[in-house]
Amino acid sequence: MGFSRKTAPSGMLEIHLAVALFGLSGLFGKWIALPALAIVFGRVFFAFLALALVIKRLGIPFLLREKQDYWKMGALGLLLAVHWLTFFGSIRQSSVAVGLLTFSTFPVFTALLEPLFFRADRLHWNDFALALAALGGVALVIPEWDPRDMGFQGAMLGVVSGATFALLTILNRALVSAYSSIQIAFYQDSTAALILLVPFLLLSPIPSLNQLLLLMVLGTVFTAFSHALFIHGMRHVPARSASLIATLEPIYGIAAAALFLSETLTIKTGIGGSVILGVAVYETFRRR
Repeated sequence: MGFSRKTAPSGMLEIHLAVALFGLSGLFGKWIALPALAIVFGRVFFAFLALALVIKRLGIPFLLREKQDYWKMGALGLLLAVHWLTFFGSIRQSSVAVGLLTFSTFPVFTALLEPLFFRADRLHWNDFALALAALGGVALVIPEWDPRDMGFQGAMLGVVSGATFALLTILNRALVSAYSSIQIAFYQDSTAALILLVPFLLLSPIPSLNQLLLLMVLGTVFTAFSHALFIHGMRHVPARSASLIATLEPIYGIAAAALFLSETLTIKTGIGGSVILGVAVYETFRRR
């Protein structure tokens, strides 16, 4: 696979651990009895502080090279805030399983949206076929086809979360060649925190000490640390392998939800989730 025997096991372990942490982050949407906005603000705020310490320790420059890049980072920070608001909103409205599975539609959105931004990427007929298959999986995941049903609303928010994550990934392509992923994460998390600060203050939530500690763990361990761990692991693992491992995120999350939250997965949701994950894995193989 293009890496030595010494580095492969540790790199693969780091990627798996990072993806498991990504999946487990969804549980905080149920553990923290606060509105999605408060959860997201706490996450990006503590992630911003942790990443600032990482950047200082590693000697990575804080300043960006071009003035217009600050505007780009700011716009992507806004998109990141929308992504996480819809992600945690989905979990709060429905379940960890529904939130993670509907979010997993993002590879299909990536395939459909990339040609709009990059001429080198062409749209093929099978992209539409995969999109229809993924939508069929989402249809099975939705508990009740009633817009007033919380499960329906949660699934729709999960799909929006997947679409915004796909757009965020695509637009980040313009920055990854000039800046490290840690720099990008730092600026996007800090921008998201600034954008959400006023709504957070207007909401005036008063988190308990336990909720505050959970938010701190979510922002540092399950956001900043997991992001840095994933990046470090990719030094020794091919991008294709890392992308395939990333499709395990909902599996880790659903297993953890069953263990810690006693969430049960219905046969219908399991079939729909299998369709969505199958499409995601196929799309990752095809594009890599």
